[in-house]
Amino acid sequence: MNKPFSDLKVIELAGVLAGPSAGLFFAELGATVIKIENPKTGGDVTRSWKLNSENASDTTSAYYWSVNAGKQVLFLDLSQEKELQEFYALVKTANVLITNYKLGDDLKLKVDYPTLKHLNPQLIYASINGFGASNARTAYDLILQAESGFMFMNGEKNAAPLKMPVALIDILAGHQLKEAILVALLHNYKTQQGAHVSVSLFDTAIASLANQATNWLIAHQLPIAQGSLHPNIAPYGELFTTQDNHTITFAIGSDKQFKHLCNILNLPLAAHPDYLSNQLRVKNRDQLYLTLKEGIQQLSFDALFNGCLKHDVPIGKIRNLKEVFELPEAQHLLKEFNSNNRTLSTVKSIAFKFH
Repeated sequence: MNKPFSDLKVIELAGVLAGPSAGLFFAELGATVIKIENPKTGGDVTRSWKLNSENASDTTSAYYWSVNAGKQVLFLDLSQEKELQEFYALVKTANVLITNYKLGDDLKLKVDYPTLKHLNPQLIYASINGFGASNARTAYDLILQAESGFMFMNGEKNAAPLKMPVALIDILAGHQLKEAILVALLHNYKTQQGAHVSVSLFDTAIASLANQATNWLIAHQLPIAQGSLHPNIAPYGELFTTQDNHTITFAIGSDKQFKHLCNILNLPLAAHPDYLSNQLRVKNRDQLYLTLKEGIQQLSFDALFNGCLKHDVPIGKIRNLKEVFELPEAQHLLKEFNSNNRTLSTVKSIAFKFH
């Protein structure tokens, strides 16, 4: 697939992560993405979200580059009439506009959908909000993880609630927005009509609860924090240490996989009455863990890993990011770009292949 959106112009008024991640998607597929930043506020707030190890004099942070590489940046103060008119001129030739304004700010700045639709009837106006289009509540990913049940379910059993180490709700909202824009583009190609599509972070979070939602809604079991364990599958998520001190985990989703794992470990568990089915293994997972733990401690990581690969047993090593980006499987997702005469690396936002 060779730059299918090379004829597309996208204007991005969004900041932080969710909206800009949608803009990045289109930039990587060839679109001209113009990111509008406010010079009065120093631009996108993530420019200032620097690690202690980053150079204080740099105008951008590593965080900023996670979703903004490959875009054209234009600093405009939309509260100034001359610069607002410059923005309007861009809108007249744009296909998509991405925003994430708080309630009322789009009207205050005269960049709301009705105003821009008058300038460009075919414009696809894509907006992200926190708790719904009519809700003024300020929303950050952490707040959404708290309010939508993710933090309650995340973390170790009997420990404090825990946020995920990436802003996952923002990332998922960006995916939802991309899907909405793609549907709107398809509609536009068929009808030459524009559209206003919107996504809320809260709706995104709730829609992403998946099986945890139905565990409550159908089975009436309240999901609680239980570390990496899966409430429906065992062994799944338990952490084990090999003979040579590598930490590993398994995702055993079938009786066949469990039988193969037992054979690799030379443990007579597959025919044990407590482990004959997945449901029994979930019920008796504590004692199963202790038995597996003892067997795994007798094997080196290479022996166990290679045995699992040979017999199609899902195994994973707990890796830090240095180890992750040393994996050959990760290399094709890395990309380099130039910023202020520096070559920097980031990760592609697109993981699919089109053949």
